[in-house]
Amino acid sequence: MLRDQLDEPALDWRAKGFWQPGPPVSSADFAAAGHHLFGGAVTWPVLVARSTAITHNIDTMAAFCARHGFSFAPHGKTTMAPTLFAAQLAAGAWAVTVATANQLLACRALGVPRVLLANQLLDPVPLRWLAGELDHGFEALCYVDSVAGVEAIGAALADQPGTTPVRVLAELGHAGGRTGCRTVDELVEVAEAVAATARVRLDGVSGYEGGLPDVPAVAAYLGRIREATVRLADRGLLATEVVVSAGGSAWFDVLADQLGGAWLPGHDLRVVLRSGAYVTHDHGYYAEHTPFRRVPGEGSLEQALEIWAQVTSTPEPGLAIVGMGKRDAPYDEGLPVPLRIRRPSGAVEGADGLGVTRLNDQHAYLRVPPETEVRPGDLVCFGISHPCTAFDKWRTIPVVDDDYTIVDVLHTYF
Repeated sequence: MLRDQLDEPALDWRAKGFWQPGPPVSSADFAAAGHHLFGGAVTWPVLVARSTAITHNIDTMAAFCARHGFSFAPHGKTTMAPTLFAAQLAAGAWAVTVATANQLLACRALGVPRVLLANQLLDPVPLRWLAGELDHGFEALCYVDSVAGVEAIGAALADQPGTTPVRVLAELGHAGGRTGCRTVDELVEVAEAVAATARVRLDGVSGYEGGLPDVPAVAAYLGRIREATVRLADRGLLATEVVVSAGGSAWFDVLADQLGGAWLPGHDLRVVLRSGAYVTHDHGYYAEHTPFRRVPGEGSLEQALEIWAQVTSTPEPGLAIVGMGKRDAPYDEGLPVPLRIRRPSGAVEGADGLGVTRLNDQHAYLRVPPETEVRPGDLVCFGISHPCTAFDKWRTIPVVDDDYTIVDVLHTYF
C-alpha cells in the first residue's frame, strides 16, 4: 500500500453523502461496521463505487497491456484516490500519470515511486523542488513541446545543486489538438534544444490522440509519432532506452496496432499506455467509445460508479424531480442514465423509459413514461458519463460489494 502522509479525513457532517451527525468516525471503523447502503448510514444523493467492477477493470487492463508488451501508467487525475493508485501499481502499473504540479506533489507525498507528468512543467519553484526529489531517488518524467519549455527548465535549474537530469518526453500534437509540436520538424528542434541544455535529458516521444474523430485519424497520428521517434533516433538524439507514450481511454486498441512490436532497432523500446477512465468505466461516453467493444480479447469493462438519489416531487404527469444536480453528477459528456428504481419497501424495478432531461444545481428533471409509476421517496440508481468529473464532486465515496454492503471508503485529493 502507498503511504498516505495526509491525515485520513474522519467521517462526520463534512463528508458528503454520509449520515454522521454524531462524533467523527474513522473510515476504517466505518467500513468494518458492515453498514448496508440502504440501512441509514448514508443519505441521498450519494455516489458509490462497486468493488468487484473496479477489481475487474484493473485486471482487464493489466491483461491487455501484458498481451501487447506495453507498460501502463494510468492517468491518476481521473480519481486522485490513493487506494486506487495502490491497486493499479499492485497489478503491475509502471507509473502513475498526472496533469499538474500539485498532483505530482501529491503522488510524491503518497509514495508513488514513478510519475509521468503529461504536461510541460514551467514554474521554477516546482521545477527546483523536482530536481531535489530526483536527487533523492524519485523517478519522474514530464513533457516539452517548445524550445521555450526547455529553456524554462534550464533556467530554473541553472543555480540548483545536484546532477540528476530532468527526464522529458518531446510531445507531438496534431492540428486543432491540445498541446504538442504540430510538425516533426518542430519536434526535432525541441529535441536539439534538450541536447544543448544542461540537466535535461530526452527519454522519448509522447502524444495524445483522444481528440481525434475516428480510427483512420488516430492511426495516421500514431504513425507520425512512430515516424518522429525513428527520426530522433537516427539523428542520435535518443538514448538506448526509449519511452513512447500515448493512449487515452478511447483508442488504445489502435495504439496496439500502430506502436506495438519491436520497431526501433538498436533501442530498448518501452511503449507506455496512459488510460485513466477505464478504472471505473461509465454508462455514457466511455461505454460508447471503449476499445474493448472493438477488441474484446480480455472481455469487457464494467461500470463501477452509481449515484443513488431520491425522488422528492412528482408535480405533474410525466415528470419527477430527483434530488441530484450539477453539484452531484457529471454532465459535461452526457446526462446521468437511470438504471433502476428502488421502492421504500426494498423492491427493485427496472427504469426503462425514464430519462434525465436537464439538471439544476441540486435537482434533476426525470421524464417518466405513462406506464411507469414513480413516487416521492423512491430511490433511483443512475449511471454516469465521464468519471473524471464525478470524482471532482465527491471527496469521500463508499465502496460497496455486490450486495451493497459498504466495505471501504475511497478518499480523493485535488
